[in-house]
Amino acid sequence: MTSPGSLLQSDRNNNILTEAHIEQIMQVFDSKEKVEHFAHSVDNDKIAENDYNLSVSSYVETKDNREVIDIAKLNAELKTTVAKIDQLRADIETIVEEIEGGNQ
Repeated sequence: MTSPGSLLQSDRNNNILTEAHIEQIMQVFDSKEKVEHFAHSVDNDKIAENDYNLSVSSYVETKDNREVIDIAKLNAELKTTVAKIDQLRADIETIVEEIEGGNQ
C-alpha cells in the first residue's frame, strides 16, 4: 500500500488519481480503518453536530509538511556567511587600493 501522502500523482498543475490510488481508497473505505491524515469514519451524530458539513478537512487533520528550521543553526550559518562577506569586501578593497596605487 502506498503512503497516504502520495495518494495523488502530480502532472504539472493537475493531480491525477490513478487506479492504484482508487484501490487504496476503496481498501481503507471497506475496512473503516482510521489512517492518520488520510481517513476517519465519522458517526452521523458528529456530522449533524457539524451542521452536516461534509468537508474532509472538518474531520481529518491535514499533515503538516512544512520544513522544520533550526533557527539557532540558521543564525550561526548566517553569522559565518556575513563574516566571509566582510572578509571578501576587505580583500577587494585591498586589491583596489593596490591597483589604484600602482596607476598613480
